[in-house]
Amino acid sequence: MPRADVEIHLQAFSTHRDDVALVHRDRRLTFGELVDAVHRTARVLAHRGLGPGDLAVIIGGNEPEVIVARYAANLLGAGVTQPYAGLADSARGRIVDDVEAALVLVAPGHADEADAVLAHARPVPVVVVDDALVAGVDASPVACAARPEDVEQIRHTGGTTGHPKGITYTFGHHLRMLESAGSILGGDDAPGAQLVCTTIAHAAGGIADRTLAGGGRVVLLDGFEPGEVLATIERERITDLWLLPPLLHRLLDHVDPSGRDLDARDLTSLRTVVYGGAPAVPARIAEAVRRIGRVFVQFYGQTEAGGVSILSREEHDDPALLETVGRVLPTTELAVCDEHGARVPEGATGELWARTGMAMDRYWKQPELTARTITADGWVRTGDVGFLDERGYLHVVDRLGDVVVVVGGHVHTSEVENVLVDHPAVREAAVFGAPDADGSESVRAAVVADGDVDAGELAEHVAEHHGAMAAPREVTVVAEMPLTDTGKVDKRALRERVG
Repeated sequence: MPRADVEIHLQAFSTHRDDVALVHRDRRLTFGELVDAVHRTARVLAHRGLGPGDLAVIIGGNEPEVIVARYAANLLGAGVTQPYAGLADSARGRIVDDVEAALVLVAPGHADEADAVLAHARPVPVVVVDDALVAGVDASPVACAARPEDVEQIRHTGGTTGHPKGITYTFGHHLRMLESAGSILGGDDAPGAQLVCTTIAHAAGGIADRTLAGGGRVVLLDGFEPGEVLATIERERITDLWLLPPLLHRLLDHVDPSGRDLDARDLTSLRTVVYGGAPAVPARIAEAVRRIGRVFVQFYGQTEAGGVSILSREEHDDPALLETVGRVLPTTELAVCDEHGARVPEGATGELWARTGMAMDRYWKQPELTARTITADGWVRTGDVGFLDERGYLHVVDRLGDVVVVVGGHVHTSEVENVLVDHPAVREAAVFGAPDADGSESVRAAVVADGDVDAGELAEHVAEHHGAMAAPREVTVVAEMPLTDTGKVDKRALRERVG
């Protein structure tokens, strides 16, 4: 019986040794080269003392060496974490200390970055994972040393202040997930080509594992640049893509220096574009379906909770369903609860509690937070606010933390964002709360617009739909939305901008 998902993946890779597995810049690595690199790297890391129960921090981007380092460490029974590059050096240094890292694994080209991070951490041995590290090393298989109870991966969603918030998964968790969860891509089972243009430390990395295990090819970009993404889809005949909605907006709006927009591109190879991770704007999704085709699948879930719901390709034909996040997965239980954990009446709005069987194991070193988030019988308090309609479709209204408390009630930011985007001059909107001089909170907004827009007109537009309480006190026009390293709109940065 396999001890970890990495063992299953490597066995699958070995059946496609001559096929291309990874593409990065001008490099093309076969599955055979990938498997050999993993085993060679594992031997070196074992010699450096890495073993079961240890944790390694990876400093890098979307280089193939990052994937190799993760597989090699996991093969030895060690866990990994790759702090998002968008975090400050001091925050990432705090994470190195917090996980008591046994090694820091550095991808080629990231040595200076690693030095800057480690200047804020205790001394830790550093290993640069490159060809020089494994030259002449035996490539014969290394036995998997993973234990079900040990940590396989930690994803940090915090760290800018105070104790980092590390979402923790064990080897047992990932093995159960691999055995019971099908691909969220669905459709054609033939091997395809996945484009990774967001950090591989987030959702794209998990999808890439499944693509590779099925014999598919993964094309790695160093970041998201809409022109490069569109060109790569054409050149590499990309079939599968994961995007957050703000990035999809940038593809829709992109025009290259020669005047070519998305409609001039050959995107016919695409069979599935999965989007999620942030609120979607129905009008923009409808535009994407119209211009790109019936390839979109909306996936709603949480790193803490697992998968909750899906809106299929076919369901994207109904404009009314674009207001939803789809139907709850057959394997997931959902409850809509009040602040005391009691279920609200049918159709009423409340906090979404989910029991997926795929919840995180815990928050790293934060038992009190874990206990507040996961109940004894496996329910995860998602912090999302929503309701189920009469057809059984799930509507996510907002995050509890994104509800702006104003004089007279609560304003759900996603509802105001959707109204703003309905204005003909607005392409993208972000709504958030900011303090006023008297200590109260008011609604603020940032928009990406076509030409000049009048802030007063936009506020009136919102008031007509949701009342004066929801109208933004201030609207800032930005050239593009600031994004976090995972591709979500950075509302913290916007909030700081308005003071």
